[in-house]
Amino acid sequence: MYSTSAIGNTNGETAGNRMFRYEVSGLRANGVSQTPVRQSGSVFFTVPYNRMVAEMRRITRLGGKILSITPVGEGAAQPAASAMASSSNAADSAVASSNGAPAKGAAKAKKKKPGADVPSNIYKPKNPYIGKCMSNDSLVGEGGSGIVQHLTFDISEGDLEYVEGQSIGIIAPGEDDRGRAHKVRLYSIASTRHGDNVDDKTVSLCVRQLEYDDPDTGEHVYGTCSTHLCGLKPGDDVAITGPVGKEMLLPDDTKANIIMLGTGTGIAPFRAFLWRMFKENNPGYKFDGLAWLFFGIPYSANILYKDDLEKMQAENPDNMRLTYAISREQKTESGGKMYIQERIKEAADELWGLIQKPETHLYMCGLRGMEAGVDEGMTAAAGKFGVDWKEYRRQLKKEHRWHVEVY
Repeated sequence: MYSTSAIGNTNGETAGNRMFRYEVSGLRANGVSQTPVRQSGSVFFTVPYNRMVAEMRRITRLGGKILSITPVGEGAAQPAASAMASSSNAADSAVASSNGAPAKGAAKAKKKKPGADVPSNIYKPKNPYIGKCMSNDSLVGEGGSGIVQHLTFDISEGDLEYVEGQSIGIIAPGEDDRGRAHKVRLYSIASTRHGDNVDDKTVSLCVRQLEYDDPDTGEHVYGTCSTHLCGLKPGDDVAITGPVGKEMLLPDDTKANIIMLGTGTGIAPFRAFLWRMFKENNPGYKFDGLAWLFFGIPYSANILYKDDLEKMQAENPDNMRLTYAISREQKTESGGKMYIQERIKEAADELWGLIQKPETHLYMCGLRGMEAGVDEGMTAAAGKFGVDWKEYRRQLKKEHRWHVEVY
């Protein structure tokens, strides 16, 4: 899935070349297992100055305890505390948290917002991570429309971390018609934080090749970045930025109800959700709520990840539901095309009952035009119970239970 948003630039830091050695104990494996990497002893990391805050947050997130921070190489005589004096208050808080004691002068703790600890902008446009394409597989069956590919990239040589619901940026090679480097294009991540190989070394995307007729010239145009991605071969380089995004994150509550409304490549974040819930064996994450996917596509051949989706649903009938809206093949009772809003109307009673529960979250992802259709369906569902959907939707947003990503 692609969004037209771009990521901002970063400025270089003169202190960035200084290196510091962290001694850490108690890290959890991959951030999910409650069993420490080592029962005793320490692990060590060497970190540049301008990555110190991010590294401390990462260590804290993985349950680690920082035992010491020591300068390395040039300037090593400088005490670590002095070198850190100009770091942000966030760094002080991270050190305090990892050592179990409040930092000197630390402000009173505030309630964290959803997504406060997720990785963000590890790689920026001026210095992207150069990954390698590992695979590029077609997702559209015979008789389907368009070109949609599942791509997996090797990120094992870098520091890229991400969680489900985030996006990465891609920079196409070459220049635009003004002689400038191409802008970053954002794509929703289609894999879990552990990657498709469950080894923390890959990230995957679901990409449709953009093509349209120019209204002024009549020329058939192909999207620069999507065409670049769909044409990648194993071994090809790919420039990656990010990750970004906190809007589409899963709640921490593993008993939550997750209602997903997706069209086309809007399936990408939902694939990540469902793989985490039902396909991976996560010692630290056992989903026991209800995941209900409403998936709108034009033809049966465009049901992306069909075999996996239907297998997961068959193996988890109490926790997963799958509802297709196949617009060119299915009809409503009145003979109209079956769009996602029609499926919402059909399921209005059950759907509305779920939405009333405080542990229920709704996610919408797909083409921007789907918003009106979803509002139409939800207005009909809410109207059966005398509720104004637009007012109720605002309340859901305040409660961080209504999540939208359209492009």
